[in-house]
Amino acid sequence: MQYSPHEYQTYATEFILAHPIAAILLSMGLGKSVITLTALFDLCLDSFEIGRVLIIAPLRVARSTWPEEIRKWDHLRGLTYSVAVGSEGERKSALRQQVSLHIINRENVQWLVEQSGLPFDYDMIIVDELSSFKSYQAKRFRSLMKARPTVKRIVGLTGTPSANGLMDLWAEFRLLDLGKRLGRFITHYREEFFLPDKRNGQQIFTYKPKTGAEDEIFRRISDITISMKSTDYLHMPECVINEVSVALSPTEQEAYTRMKQDLIVQLRDGEIDAVNAAALSGKLCQMANGAVYGEDHQAVAFHDRKLDALEDLLEAANGNPVLIAYWFRHDLERIRKRFTVREIKTSQDISDWNAGKLPVAVIHPASAGHGLNLQAGGSTLIWFGLTWSLELYQQTNARLWRQGQQAETVVIHNIITKGTIDEQVLNALQRKDKTQSALIDAVKAQLEVRS
Repeated sequence: MQYSPHEYQTYATEFILAHPIAAILLSMGLGKSVITLTALFDLCLDSFEIGRVLIIAPLRVARSTWPEEIRKWDHLRGLTYSVAVGSEGERKSALRQQVSLHIINRENVQWLVEQSGLPFDYDMIIVDELSSFKSYQAKRFRSLMKARPTVKRIVGLTGTPSANGLMDLWAEFRLLDLGKRLGRFITHYREEFFLPDKRNGQQIFTYKPKTGAEDEIFRRISDITISMKSTDYLHMPECVINEVSVALSPTEQEAYTRMKQDLIVQLRDGEIDAVNAAALSGKLCQMANGAVYGEDHQAVAFHDRKLDALEDLLEAANGNPVLIAYWFRHDLERIRKRFTVREIKTSQDISDWNAGKLPVAVIHPASAGHGLNLQAGGSTLIWFGLTWSLELYQQTNARLWRQGQQAETVVIHNIITKGTIDEQVLNALQRKDKTQSALIDAVKAQLEVRS
């Protein structure tokens, strides 16, 4: 296929070429893969500045999306690659191939650096979904940091750089610039930009930014960072987010409150208890959805309010395809018991959905993220149970609300049980989005917005 880049794509490619260290914050649908590959073609086969590139991506994206993009575009012919996924033998075989690009899934970064026995002789690293390296304690982060000083160029790609707040940015930019902009140590970063927030005595659970911290952080990273929103550069459909509220009965609300206060409650079909605050949060989320796991890992029914609301929404869809996002396994089981649905898990499921063969489909946010295109199959998404993760929430929404969506409006319904933790989850997602939006706006590429 002939590549006719938009102005913003040319700008982003030139930014990568001009900056040995680059953070490219692109909203879903802007074509980050072809932008990056165009720069790699120039570096590998035109200027000959780079010999070997390692692309690190989520498994599905490493296995399918990057190879498909390379094969898709005419101007990338001659760019050779191998995909290092599968068994250890298959990975080693792929990594020994004399090609320009080695593509590996992020779960195997530690293996590659520390266990494979292969030399880490890459001139350049592409980290697709830089946000997956936001934890400085994760093995993949620590392993890649060991190899990072030998690499001449690095590019971090993501649409959700600070999904859980500004604290995420330290590890991501430590990987990129080795601590030049935000410091070499997380403790120094915290002390400079944050104040203790929630705590229990000397134990600090969360931090909040100091006054002016956001602006200073954004200023420090702005020289190697560009950001672009799909709504600025693409003809995107309108996205309507609708809150559908349901209410517990007085008896159910009393049981929910008792669980919240006492960490234990007696329901009709069994006793439910939570051993700590983290477990309590999970139990409360389950109760808000309508069922909760007991000690024997069997789901105990609590209410059907969300199922009733879901039935109303499906009826209102009037036969138009609907995608349902669930979180707990018992959510899926209860949905299946009441409705005829099919879970999207395989390539065939994706094809059938996009072909309009599935009136109602269900999907788990953890499997609905990066690199999955579902916009051809429908324009309505219902969140039966929310997730605390802004990244998963936005990525799942972007499966339908993206370039190529033919409907003029994408509708996203959040079913919220009033008076429960659902309200706190939704508020948390909204607060995090404000922080992330501020970051993206602060470093937005200075391009003229095309109408």
